[in-house]
Amino acid sequence: MNMTANTEEGAITLKKFRGCLLGALVGDCLGAPFEEDGTVSKKILQKYFDKMDDPNFKSPIKKYTDDTAMTKSVAESLIKNVAFVEKDMAKRFVSEYFKEPRRGYGGSVVDIFNKLKASKLEDIWLPAREQFSGLGSFGNGAAMRVSPIGLFCCNNKPLLIDLATKTSKLTHSNVLGINGANLQALAVQQSFHMDPKSPVNVSEFISNLLEEMAKLEGAEDAVVPDENQVAYQEQLKQMAELLKKGDVPNEEVVKVLGNNVLALYSVPTAIYSFLRAQEVVPFIQTEDKFRRIIQYSISLGGDTDTIASMAGAIAGAHLGVEAINQNLLKQCEGVEFVSQLAYELHSVTFNA
Repeated sequence: MNMTANTEEGAITLKKFRGCLLGALVGDCLGAPFEEDGTVSKKILQKYFDKMDDPNFKSPIKKYTDDTAMTKSVAESLIKNVAFVEKDMAKRFVSEYFKEPRRGYGGSVVDIFNKLKASKLEDIWLPAREQFSGLGSFGNGAAMRVSPIGLFCCNNKPLLIDLATKTSKLTHSNVLGINGANLQALAVQQSFHMDPKSPVNVSEFISNLLEEMAKLEGAEDAVVPDENQVAYQEQLKQMAELLKKGDVPNEEVVKVLGNNVLALYSVPTAIYSFLRAQEVVPFIQTEDKFRRIIQYSISLGGDTDTIASMAGAIAGAHLGVEAINQNLLKQCEGVEFVSQLAYELHSVTFNA
């Protein structure tokens, strides 16, 4: 589809591309200081965001983590090739890591990068397949970086699944890690197509994701332990029940959906945060919907940077960049290069 940013539709889609990638960045940067906290004080978090929201507040810039570093590599590879080119993307992951290794990368993915470098990318799939005695990684590392795929494939669902799966397999060969990335990419894609001025139809949003995950979890090659055969469908159903209850204590949300580094217990939590914070959250004092989504996702504790980054990507794809408070943006590292990536990704997506 040929669409420039100068057309009305092009301007709207560009705002959503920028909103998605910058939303992911804000969640990453603002969530990182709270990572691995079992619980986050709601009062401390409110004060933290109130300060960030103050145009006169000055503090050291909040650094991005491996979430943004790897998202950057995915976007750059898509922009250069206008397609998924596995060796190029793998090379970018490795190069980005060795350029800045102190971004909070997990030990298992570092092991993959070391093996890829040592082998000179001879077999880019093998290191991921060998992980965890051949089971592959269950983690959320593939999901945290997948938002550019959701945007690049915004009008092509089969391609989205294909590219999200292939991108995941560079580091996560386990189907739970892969399907976590697929679920996140599908949520971004769905949000991209929603009118930011209309209320989110929560039940429809979940129903659409359930339909897609039923196809994925019913596939012949979706071999997982019996108790996890429909894992993401079950999480989505649990999510729907929690949302029907309205104001649910954070402890119950974490008990049901999780908040750790496993994809199964963080991707649904990010989607839930996006949906729950469409409405007022009693312990969050703000009229700013985007801020409320990020603040709520961090309040759940655990893997706060990744959960907030995934929630921010979904929120930004829905609301667009104009919904992201500039005061929050200016506290974050990497705004300029992420915004530029969004422009370039939009250009190759619609003008190729």
